[in-house]
Amino acid sequence: MTSSFIDYVKINVRSGNGGSGSSHFRREKHVPKGGPDGGDGGRGGHVVLKGNSQHWTLLHLKYQKHIFAKSGNGGEGGRRTGAQGEDAIIEVPLGTIVKDPETGEILAEVTKHDEEVILLNGGRGGLGNTHFKSSTNQAPHYAQPGETGEDKWVILELKVLADVGLVGFPNAGKSTLLSVMSAAKPEIADYPFTTIVPNLGVVSYRDYRSFIMADIPGIIEGAAEGKGLGTRFLRHIERNSILLFLVPSTAENIEEEYLILLNELKQYNPALLDKERILAVSKMDLVDSDEERQRILKQIPKDLPHILISSVIQQGLVELKDLLWKTLQDSQPAPSPEQESDDIQTL
Repeated sequence: MTSSFIDYVKINVRSGNGGSGSSHFRREKHVPKGGPDGGDGGRGGHVVLKGNSQHWTLLHLKYQKHIFAKSGNGGEGGRRTGAQGEDAIIEVPLGTIVKDPETGEILAEVTKHDEEVILLNGGRGGLGNTHFKSSTNQAPHYAQPGETGEDKWVILELKVLADVGLVGFPNAGKSTLLSVMSAAKPEIADYPFTTIVPNLGVVSYRDYRSFIMADIPGIIEGAAEGKGLGTRFLRHIERNSILLFLVPSTAENIEEEYLILLNELKQYNPALLDKERILAVSKMDLVDSDEERQRILKQIPKDLPHILISSVIQQGLVELKDLLWKTLQDSQPAPSPEQESDDIQTL
Protein backbone atom coordinates (compact mmCIF):
# COMPACT_ATOMS: atom_id res chain seq x y z
CA MET A 1 0.00 0.00 0.00
CA THR A 2 1.41 3.40 -0.98
CA SER A 3 1.73 5.89 1.85
CA SER A 4 -0.31 9.06 1.53
CA PHE A 5 2.36 10.96 3.44
CA ILE A 6 4.82 12.36 0.90
CA ASP A 7 7.58 14.63 2.21
CA TYR A 8 9.85 14.76 -0.86
CA VAL A 9 9.10 15.58 -4.49
CA LYS A 10 11.13 16.73 -7.48
CA ILE A 11 9.25 18.92 -9.96
CA ASN A 12 9.92 21.04 -13.03
CA VAL A 13 8.69 24.64 -12.79
CA ARG A 14 8.60 27.27 -15.52
CA SER A 15 7.61 30.91 -15.36
CA GLY A 16 5.76 32.55 -18.26
CA ASN A 17 7.35 34.40 -21.14
CA GLY A 18 6.85 38.14 -21.37
CA GLY A 19 4.58 39.39 -24.14
CA SER A 20 6.13 41.21 -27.11
CA GLY A 21 5.86 44.96 -27.43
CA SER A 22 3.69 46.27 -30.22
CA SER A 23 5.07 48.01 -33.31
CA HIS A 24 1.92 49.94 -34.08
CA PHE A 25 1.19 53.39 -35.51
CA ARG A 26 -1.77 55.62 -34.85
CA ARG A 27 -4.07 55.56 -37.88
CA GLU A 28 -7.29 57.57 -37.69
CA LYS A 29 -9.46 59.31 -40.25
CA HIS A 30 -8.06 62.78 -39.63
CA VAL A 31 -4.59 61.62 -38.56
CA PRO A 32 -3.21 59.77 -41.56
CA LYS A 33 0.36 59.90 -40.31
CA GLY A 34 0.01 59.44 -36.54
CA GLY A 35 3.09 58.55 -34.58
CA PRO A 36 4.00 55.23 -32.95
CA ASP A 37 1.56 54.07 -30.27
CA GLY A 38 2.49 50.44 -29.71
CA GLY A 39 1.86 49.24 -26.16
CA ASP A 40 4.13 47.15 -23.96
CA GLY A 41 3.83 43.40 -23.61
CA GLY A 42 2.49 41.96 -20.36
CA ARG A 43 4.90 40.21 -18.02
CA GLY A 44 4.88 36.46 -17.82
CA GLY A 45 3.34 34.70 -14.85
CA HIS A 46 5.48 34.02 -11.76
CA VAL A 47 5.82 30.63 -10.11
CA VAL A 48 4.73 31.24 -6.53
CA LEU A 49 4.86 29.05 -3.43
CA LYS A 50 2.01 29.65 -1.00
CA GLY A 51 1.78 28.26 2.53
CA ASN A 52 -1.41 26.41 3.39
CA SER A 53 -1.93 25.19 6.96
CA GLN A 54 -4.57 22.72 5.71
CA HIS A 55 -1.96 20.74 3.79
CA TRP A 56 0.06 18.16 5.74
CA THR A 57 1.86 16.42 2.89
CA LEU A 58 3.28 16.97 -0.60
CA LEU A 59 1.12 14.16 -2.02
CA HIS A 60 -0.78 16.53 -4.31
CA LEU A 61 2.50 17.30 -6.11
CA LYS A 62 3.74 13.72 -6.46
CA TYR A 63 2.09 13.14 -9.85
CA GLN A 64 2.27 16.75 -11.05
CA LYS A 65 5.86 16.85 -12.28
CA HIS A 66 5.56 19.93 -14.49
CA ILE A 67 4.04 23.23 -13.33
CA PHE A 68 4.07 26.11 -15.82
CA ALA A 69 2.87 29.70 -15.46
CA LYS A 70 1.11 31.41 -18.38
CA SER A 71 2.86 33.78 -20.78
CA GLY A 72 1.98 37.46 -21.01
CA ASN A 73 0.01 38.86 -23.95
CA GLY A 74 1.54 41.15 -26.55
CA GLY A 75 1.03 44.90 -26.47
CA GLU A 76 -1.57 46.58 -28.67
CA GLY A 77 -2.07 49.84 -30.47
CA GLY A 78 -3.26 52.88 -28.56
CA ARG A 79 -0.47 52.23 -26.06
CA ARG A 80 -2.47 49.39 -24.54
CA THR A 81 -0.33 47.06 -22.41
CA GLY A 82 -0.85 43.35 -22.87
CA ALA A 83 -2.41 41.34 -20.07
CA GLN A 84 -0.06 39.73 -17.56
CA GLY A 85 0.35 35.97 -17.64
CA GLU A 86 -1.45 34.05 -14.91
CA ASP A 87 0.82 33.06 -12.01
CA ALA A 88 1.27 29.39 -11.15
CA ILE A 89 0.42 29.11 -7.44
CA ILE A 90 1.85 26.03 -5.72
CA GLU A 91 0.21 25.46 -2.35
CA VAL A 92 2.49 23.68 0.11
CA PRO A 93 2.30 22.64 3.78
CA LEU A 94 4.02 24.80 6.36
CA GLY A 95 7.63 23.76 6.82
CA THR A 96 8.34 23.21 3.12
CA ILE A 97 11.76 24.11 1.76
CA VAL A 98 12.88 24.29 -1.86
CA LYS A 99 16.34 23.06 -2.88
CA ASP A 100 18.45 23.18 -6.00
CA PRO A 101 18.83 19.48 -6.98
CA GLU A 102 22.40 19.98 -8.20
CA THR A 103 23.94 22.15 -5.47
CA GLY A 104 21.62 21.39 -2.54
CA GLU A 105 21.25 25.15 -1.99
CA ILE A 106 18.04 26.19 -0.21
CA LEU A 107 16.18 28.51 -2.55
CA ALA A 108 13.05 29.23 -0.54
CA GLU A 109 11.22 28.32 2.66
CA VAL A 110 7.56 28.60 3.66
CA THR A 111 6.61 28.53 7.34
CA LYS A 112 3.44 30.67 7.63
CA HIS A 113 -0.13 30.31 6.40
CA ASP A 114 -0.80 32.36 3.23
CA GLU A 115 2.89 33.31 3.03
CA GLU A 116 3.86 33.71 -0.62
CA VAL A 117 7.35 33.31 -2.05
CA ILE A 118 8.16 33.93 -5.72
CA LEU A 119 10.21 30.95 -6.81
CA LEU A 120 10.67 31.99 -10.46
CA ASN A 121 10.00 35.45 -11.90
CA GLY A 122 7.99 35.75 -15.07
CA GLY A 123 9.74 37.25 -18.08
CA ARG A 124 9.39 41.02 -18.50
CA GLY A 125 7.17 42.26 -21.28
CA GLY A 126 8.84 43.93 -24.24
CA LEU A 127 8.57 47.68 -24.79
CA GLY A 128 6.34 48.96 -27.55
CA ASN A 129 7.70 51.10 -30.38
CA THR A 130 6.46 54.31 -28.71
CA HIS A 131 9.46 54.05 -26.35
CA PHE A 132 11.92 54.23 -29.25
CA LYS A 133 10.70 57.47 -30.82
CA SER A 134 13.39 60.14 -31.00
CA SER A 135 14.17 63.38 -32.80
CA THR A 136 16.06 61.43 -35.42
CA ASN A 137 13.65 58.49 -35.66
CA GLN A 138 10.08 59.73 -35.67
CA ALA A 139 8.59 56.42 -36.88
CA PRO A 140 10.41 53.50 -35.22
CA HIS A 141 9.25 50.14 -36.54
CA TYR A 142 11.08 48.31 -33.76
CA ALA A 143 9.50 46.89 -30.60
CA GLN A 144 11.13 44.68 -27.99
CA PRO A 145 10.34 41.00 -27.77
CA GLY A 146 9.34 39.75 -24.34
CA GLU A 147 11.86 38.09 -22.03
CA THR A 148 11.86 34.33 -21.85
CA GLY A 149 10.64 32.85 -18.57
CA GLU A 150 12.84 30.75 -16.29
CA ASP A 151 12.82 26.96 -16.33
CA LYS A 152 14.15 24.91 -13.42
CA TRP A 153 13.96 21.54 -11.69
CA VAL A 154 13.58 21.89 -7.91
CA ILE A 155 13.26 19.61 -4.91
CA LEU A 156 10.53 20.26 -2.35
CA GLU A 157 11.10 18.84 1.12
CA LEU A 158 8.70 18.94 4.04
CA LYS A 159 10.03 19.27 7.57
CA VAL A 160 7.27 18.86 10.14
CA LEU A 161 6.61 21.97 12.24
CA ALA A 162 6.04 21.06 15.88
CA ASP A 163 6.97 22.32 19.34
CA VAL A 164 7.96 18.91 20.71
CA GLY A 165 9.50 16.07 18.73
CA LEU A 166 9.44 12.53 20.13
CA VAL A 167 12.77 10.75 19.70
CA GLY A 168 13.22 7.06 20.41
CA PHE A 169 13.89 3.61 19.08
CA PRO A 170 11.04 1.77 17.34
CA ASN A 171 8.42 0.51 19.76
CA ALA A 172 9.48 2.86 22.58
CA GLY A 173 5.88 3.95 23.17
CA LYS A 174 5.88 7.25 21.25
CA SER A 175 2.61 6.63 19.40
CA THR A 176 0.87 5.54 22.59
CA LEU A 177 2.07 8.66 24.41
CA LEU A 178 0.83 10.93 21.62
CA SER A 179 -2.55 9.19 21.53
CA VAL A 180 -3.21 9.76 25.25
CA MET A 181 -1.83 13.31 25.36
CA SER A 182 -3.69 14.57 22.29
CA ALA A 183 -6.58 13.73 19.98
CA ALA A 184 -4.24 12.18 17.41
CA LYS A 185 -4.92 8.57 16.46
CA PRO A 186 -1.63 7.09 15.24
CA GLU A 187 -1.39 3.40 14.39
CA ILE A 188 -0.23 1.47 17.46
CA ALA A 189 0.98 -2.13 17.57
CA ASP A 190 3.58 -4.20 19.38
CA TYR A 191 6.17 -4.40 16.63
CA PRO A 192 8.95 -2.09 15.42
CA PHE A 193 8.34 0.62 12.82
CA THR A 194 4.58 0.82 13.33
CA THR A 195 5.02 4.54 12.69
CA ILE A 196 6.42 5.08 9.22
CA VAL A 197 5.24 8.69 8.79
CA PRO A 198 5.19 11.64 11.22
CA ASN A 199 2.00 12.13 13.22
CA LEU A 200 1.07 15.50 14.71
CA GLY A 201 -1.09 16.02 17.76
CA VAL A 202 -2.27 19.15 19.55
CA VAL A 203 -1.72 18.73 23.29
CA SER A 204 -4.18 20.70 25.39
CA TYR A 205 -2.73 22.47 28.41
CA ARG A 206 -4.11 24.59 31.22
CA ASP A 207 -6.18 27.75 30.57
CA TYR A 208 -6.97 26.76 26.97
CA ARG A 209 -3.33 26.80 25.95
CA SER A 210 -1.80 24.11 23.77
CA PHE A 211 1.32 22.98 21.97
CA ILE A 212 2.06 20.64 19.06
CA MET A 213 3.78 17.29 19.52
CA ALA A 214 5.14 15.17 16.67
CA ASP A 215 5.51 11.39 16.80
CA ILE A 216 8.23 10.67 14.26
CA PRO A 217 9.46 7.30 12.97
CA GLY A 218 11.87 5.62 15.38
CA ILE A 219 15.62 5.80 15.12
CA ILE A 220 17.86 2.80 14.74
CA GLU A 221 21.63 2.86 14.97
CA GLY A 222 22.96 4.10 11.65
CA ALA A 223 19.96 6.30 10.85
CA ALA A 224 22.30 9.17 10.04
CA GLU A 225 23.79 7.00 7.27
CA GLY A 226 20.34 6.21 5.93
CA LYS A 227 19.68 2.83 7.58
CA GLY A 228 16.10 1.99 8.42
CA LEU A 229 13.98 5.08 7.79
CA GLY A 230 17.19 7.07 8.14
CA THR A 231 17.41 10.69 7.11
CA ARG A 232 13.77 10.75 6.07
CA PHE A 233 13.00 10.66 9.79
CA LEU A 234 15.83 12.90 10.97
CA ARG A 235 14.81 15.71 8.61
CA HIS A 236 11.63 16.32 10.61
CA ILE A 237 13.43 16.71 13.94
CA GLU A 238 15.22 19.86 12.76
CA ARG A 239 12.07 21.98 13.18
CA ASN A 240 11.19 20.93 16.74
CA SER A 241 11.83 23.30 19.65
CA ILE A 242 12.20 20.52 22.22
CA LEU A 243 13.38 16.97 21.76
CA LEU A 244 11.60 14.55 24.09
CA PHE A 245 13.66 11.36 24.24
CA LEU A 246 11.58 8.29 25.06
CA VAL A 247 13.35 5.22 26.45
CA PRO A 248 11.28 2.30 27.81
CA SER A 249 11.84 1.03 31.35
CA THR A 250 12.51 -2.39 29.82
CA ALA A 251 15.76 -1.15 28.24
CA GLU A 252 18.89 -2.88 29.54
CA ASN A 253 20.65 0.44 30.02
CA ILE A 254 18.69 3.71 29.93
CA GLU A 255 21.74 5.95 29.55
CA GLU A 256 23.23 3.82 26.80
CA GLU A 257 20.07 3.98 24.70
CA TYR A 258 19.82 7.73 25.24
CA LEU A 259 23.44 8.26 24.15
CA ILE A 260 22.93 6.16 21.00
CA LEU A 261 19.94 8.29 20.07
CA LEU A 262 21.91 11.45 20.81
CA ASN A 263 24.83 10.29 18.69
CA GLU A 264 22.58 9.65 15.68
CA LEU A 265 21.29 13.21 15.90
CA LYS A 266 24.83 14.56 16.24
CA GLN A 267 26.04 12.70 13.16
CA TYR A 268 23.12 13.94 11.11
CA ASN A 269 23.30 17.58 12.25
CA PRO A 270 25.39 18.73 15.26
CA ALA A 271 23.13 21.79 15.61
CA LEU A 272 20.38 19.47 16.89
CA LEU A 273 22.33 19.12 20.15
CA ASP A 274 21.64 22.81 20.86
CA LYS A 275 17.94 22.08 21.29
CA GLU A 276 16.36 21.58 24.71
CA ARG A 277 16.28 17.90 25.66
CA ILE A 278 14.07 16.00 28.10
CA LEU A 279 14.20 12.29 28.88
CA ALA A 280 11.01 10.39 29.61
CA VAL A 281 11.30 6.78 30.79
CA SER A 282 8.16 5.10 29.47
CA LYS A 283 6.27 1.90 30.34
CA MET A 284 6.75 2.41 34.09
CA ASP A 285 3.62 0.31 34.66
CA LEU A 286 5.87 -2.68 33.98
CA VAL A 287 8.11 -1.79 36.95
CA ASP A 288 6.85 -3.59 40.06
CA SER A 289 9.54 -2.96 42.68
CA ASP A 290 11.35 -0.04 44.31
CA GLU A 291 14.68 -1.72 43.57
CA GLU A 292 13.96 -1.69 39.84
CA ARG A 293 12.83 1.93 40.01
CA GLN A 294 16.07 2.92 41.77
CA ARG A 295 18.10 1.05 39.15
CA ILE A 296 16.40 3.08 36.43
CA LEU A 297 17.00 6.39 38.23
CA LYS A 298 20.70 5.62 38.64
CA GLN A 299 21.03 5.08 34.89
CA ILE A 300 19.68 8.51 33.97
CA PRO A 301 22.44 10.98 32.95
CA LYS A 302 23.07 13.74 35.46
CA ASP A 303 21.71 17.24 34.80
CA LEU A 304 19.26 15.90 32.21
CA PRO A 305 15.62 16.88 32.91
CA HIS A 306 13.73 13.62 33.21
CA ILE A 307 10.43 12.10 34.22
CA LEU A 308 9.05 8.59 34.71
CA ILE A 309 5.78 7.94 32.89
CA SER A 310 3.28 5.32 31.87
CA SER A 311 0.93 6.07 28.99
CA VAL A 312 -1.18 2.98 29.77
CA ILE A 313 -2.09 4.01 33.32
CA GLN A 314 -1.44 7.71 32.61
CA GLN A 315 1.20 8.05 35.29
CA GLY A 316 3.29 11.24 35.25
CA LEU A 317 1.58 12.72 32.17
CA VAL A 318 0.35 15.88 33.93
CA GLU A 319 3.85 16.47 35.26
CA LEU A 320 5.26 15.84 31.77
CA LYS A 321 2.95 18.47 30.28
CA ASP A 322 4.05 20.94 32.97
CA LEU A 323 7.71 20.26 32.25
CA LEU A 324 7.27 20.56 28.49
CA TRP A 325 5.29 23.80 28.79
CA LYS A 326 7.83 25.37 31.15
CA THR A 327 10.70 24.37 28.88
CA LEU A 328 8.90 25.78 25.85
CA GLN A 329 8.38 29.11 27.60
CA ASP A 330 11.95 29.27 28.87
CA SER A 331 13.30 28.56 25.37
CA GLN A 332 11.38 31.45 23.80
CA PRO A 333 13.64 34.49 23.22
CA ALA A 334 12.63 37.59 25.15
CA PRO A 335 11.17 40.32 22.91
CA SER A 336 13.45 43.24 22.16
CA PRO A 337 12.38 46.78 23.21
CA GLU A 338 11.75 47.53 19.52
CA GLN A 339 9.45 44.50 19.19
CA GLU A 340 7.58 45.46 22.35
CA SER A 341 7.02 49.01 21.06
CA ASP A 342 5.84 47.61 17.72
CA ASP A 343 3.36 45.37 19.52
CA ILE A 344 2.00 48.33 21.47
CA GLN A 345 1.58 50.39 18.29
CA THR A 346 -0.20 47.52 16.59
CA LEU A 347 -2.65 47.25 19.44
